[in-house]
Amino acid sequence: MPTDSQPARNQSQGQLRRDVGLFGAMMMGLGSIVGTGVFVSIGIAAGITGPSVVFAILIAAIVATFNGLSSAQLAAAHPVSGGTYEYGYRWLTPSMGFTAGWMFLCAKSASAATAALGFAGYALQLFQVGQTDWTVPLAMGAVLVTTLLLLGGIRRSNWTNIAIVSTTLIALVAFVLAGLPVALESGRVNMTPLFASDQSTTAASQFLEACALMFVAYTGYGRIATLGEEVHNPRRTIPRAIIATLLVSSLLYAIVGGVAVAAAGTDILSGTTNRTTAPLQIVANQLKSPLIAKLVAVGAVTAMLGVLLNLILGLSRVVFAMGRRGDLPSKLSAVSTRSATPYVAVLAVGIGVATITLIGDVRTTWSFSAFTVLVYYAFTNFAATRLTSEERLFSPIVPWLGLASCLGLAFWVQPQIWIIGLALIVVGLMLQRLMQWCNR
Repeated sequence: MPTDSQPARNQSQGQLRRDVGLFGAMMMGLGSIVGTGVFVSIGIAAGITGPSVVFAILIAAIVATFNGLSSAQLAAAHPVSGGTYEYGYRWLTPSMGFTAGWMFLCAKSASAATAALGFAGYALQLFQVGQTDWTVPLAMGAVLVTTLLLLGGIRRSNWTNIAIVSTTLIALVAFVLAGLPVALESGRVNMTPLFASDQSTTAASQFLEACALMFVAYTGYGRIATLGEEVHNPRRTIPRAIIATLLVSSLLYAIVGGVAVAAAGTDILSGTTNRTTAPLQIVANQLKSPLIAKLVAVGAVTAMLGVLLNLILGLSRVVFAMGRRGDLPSKLSAVSTRSATPYVAVLAVGIGVATITLIGDVRTTWSFSAFTVLVYYAFTNFAATRLTSEERLFSPIVPWLGLASCLGLAFWVQPQIWIIGLALIVVGLMLQRLMQWCNR
């Protein structure tokens, strides 16, 4: 007969608790998506490709849909924490599984740092603080607070996430309603010329780079898959939550991005991103409605916190899984008996993200995230091609389309970014060999 201490022993041995339902899982995905992508990355991509960023948003959504469907199938067939790290081990090879997990850590740590810097930029705008020297310290403070919150357990952070996402959605709807009349009036001027360059080769490469950067903005649905051990009825809940999250976020991004570009123009969007990391705030200020401007600022601040919370949450689960398997130090798989939280992994991720914020440049952190996350999802789709007919939920062509689109976009980011990314893969594989030697 089980004793009262049995659940505690199970948790200490690496068992997580199923506390998340369909709505909570979908909100976790939206909390990771609706934030940095809409409030920061649209400005970055607009500076690269011009008004055609609107089409880059749509192309990125299509690529994300392929990946989301592959992730849904894999998570339903193998509902464990760790995402493609675990899928790679099961359907590919140990080296591919580790590389996928390593790329996830690199990509999402950079994304989390971008979210923290974006939060700092919008917070300074909200309180009308003109000193940009405060950006990095404020970003590090946000990482610290979010890490402490996650140490309290998934249930508490889940309810916090729902509140954050609701506030953000209200702010974005208000922005669209206020900006639509201005967009209709100024759209013809601000949407031309469509591409930043008048040379077709340059315009094509810039557009594809913008697609790669915008793709990252959709990848928050991966947080749902990494919660495989904490979701009720994962085979049913995970696919539905991922698909619903992608539908809502794609529609929202297209509308907000279109209104922002048509109302203000890409010069303002890209320029303010470079200076303040708060481009949507500047667009809202031009609508001559103090209430809307304030609401957008509040929504942006909450959105960045939501993204940061969900990214650290997802990162900690992958670190937890890698520690449990022995690819990282085994102490990272320790689970709190009180909150059922992998607290050592959460602390390690928090420290790592805070360190990356010291770069202080959202363009660099976001571009690095784009390359590494596209490599990660290439492995996701490759693993999905190995599913049997009984395991598949969708057509077998879906993962092949996802694989081709990920590899097709990955190397359009700046060359120095993907060179660093490839070097990090080598470093990661060397680390794996070292851990294997230590565990003998």
